[in-house]
Amino acid sequence: MPHQTRIKVRGYHLDLYSHVNNARYLEFLEEARWTFFEDCADLPAFLASGIALIVVNINIDYRHPATMNDELLIETSVKSVGNRSSVIHQSVKLAASGKVAAEADVTLVAYDGRQQKAVLIEGELRELLEKLHHQA
Repeated sequence: MPHQTRIKVRGYHLDLYSHVNNARYLEFLEEARWTFFEDCADLPAFLASGIALIVVNINIDYRHPATMNDELLIETSVKSVGNRSSVIHQSVKLAASGKVAAEADVTLVAYDGRQQKAVLIEGELRELLEKLHHQA
């Protein structure tokens, strides 16, 4: 089952048409990914390892407008795990109706800050991502 994060749409999220601005969805998706990893992994230990999951690509489809005071339900799951990258699938739904406002596939690479390069997804990180992938 996908991880769920709830976000309420505020006035500062809106564009001139009173819809959530397309760029705000990127912020909502990022908030949900952070919450996903906080809830499903030992985030402090992961951050201390020096390995980061860096966003290298986001493909997003906007399907239905979200407006002021809508409660959004963002579902996050691991779609796939490769050698150097993993894809996270996220769906933004209007909580009241279940309508999909947006869907995104976010490609992350494992990046070693000490070596300053992408590295293989292995060890505990691979185990975690594989476990989360099978829970989806």
